[in-house]
Amino acid sequence: MGNICRSPTAHGVFRKLVADEGLEDRIVIDSAGTHAYHVGQPPDRRAQATATGRNIDLSDLRGRQVEVEDFHRFDYILAMDRENLEILSGLCPAGMEDRLSLFMDFAPDYGIAEVPDPYYGGEQGFERVFDMVEAASRGLLEEIRRRHL
Repeated sequence: MGNICRSPTAHGVFRKLVADEGLEDRIVIDSAGTHAYHVGQPPDRRAQATATGRNIDLSDLRGRQVEVEDFHRFDYILAMDRENLEILSGLCPAGMEDRLSLFMDFAPDYGIAEVPDPYYGGEQGFERVFDMVEAASRGLLEEIRRRHL
């Protein structure tokens, strides 16, 4: 929604995974929110602390709002939950619907379709989100390898 918790966590996790695989010159990564609540702001301090504890740096990321142009720039537009997926569907240009999905679609064995928003919860919520995002990031990279590399 605001691009300060779940999305930048996913951005940072996926970016590190891609870099660890030596693919940063072949895969472009970005994150954005469906709302303009936190445009220009860094990720939530709890998201940053959780990521730092797992050797991932989110400090360079800043919130931004998704744009229609994103559908032309990226092969995958991933939502953390159904509410955001619905908003993205409303922005999606005709014929580009195949780019949209839930992020957790890439971790079907996890058994959870949506990444919960940890903003109003405690530190454990951020740890849980990180674990979920890590699983989905691995699945997404496998999908990209299979379809594009």
